[in-house]
Amino acid sequence: MKIAVSGKGGVGKTLIAAGLACSFADKGLKTVAIDADSSPNLALTLGITPEKAREILPISENKELIESKTTTEYPGIYRLSFTVDDIVRKYSFSTPLGVDIIVMGTVKSVGSGCTCPANAVLRALLRHLIVERNEAVVLDMEAGVEHMGRGTARNVDKLLTIADANMKALEVAKHIQELATNAGMKEVFLVGNKVGGDVQKEAIKNFAEQNGLRILALVPFDQNVAESEMRGETPIKNKKSKAMQAIQKLSEELTLTRNP
Repeated sequence: MKIAVSGKGGVGKTLIAAGLACSFADKGLKTVAIDADSSPNLALTLGITPEKAREILPISENKELIESKTTTEYPGIYRLSFTVDDIVRKYSFSTPLGVDIIVMGTVKSVGSGCTCPANAVLRALLRHLIVERNEAVVLDMEAGVEHMGRGTARNVDKLLTIADANMKALEVAKHIQELATNAGMKEVFLVGNKVGGDVQKEAIKNFAEQNGLRILALVPFDQNVAESEMRGETPIKNKKSKAMQAIQKLSEELTLTRNP
């Protein structure tokens, strides 16, 4: 079970990614959550304290690790082939919610010099996690659409595009689906989030119908989630939360429709 979660910033994709990862773990699946966002906060949503989360160095910023994998004796030439299973062992972190997390980060091209070695490590690590290992993997992707050009989500079982009823968010979801479809991905679904009533529900459904998007779930707006996040707490284990109940149901749907 390899799931990628994408969408415009602010639509709640990290909450859905964390909720899915915890649901898979609760089913007894060994689960790895990958934070590939440029502003990583998946660790917080998975119950890691802000102090501990700040100590996590993203893989893309770990110069010592990247150099150890890619440096050769020839200046300007780096290795393209190297092992990455040790990265999973050394740089994944256990969370209080039973999910392991790896904070990938993204490569910052402006003012950061050559980004090729870092990109090579990230690509190899993603391929290893998604293609070569048996854990359930949930990938919280960078907000927006740029990641599609880098092929970040290639080889996942399903790509979920998250959007609220805002037209800008829905247009981003549509763009992501178009790019994914053009890249050969067939299992691409829309998940409506923060849906505050029938008007918003109909707006999402109408947009999906008019633009050929397949809706997999609609997650309601939940004040409990908003209040938990304001207090710096994770809402994941709130059994009374309607949003978390909907995400739990979504995880069951994904499990039932998993690829052979």
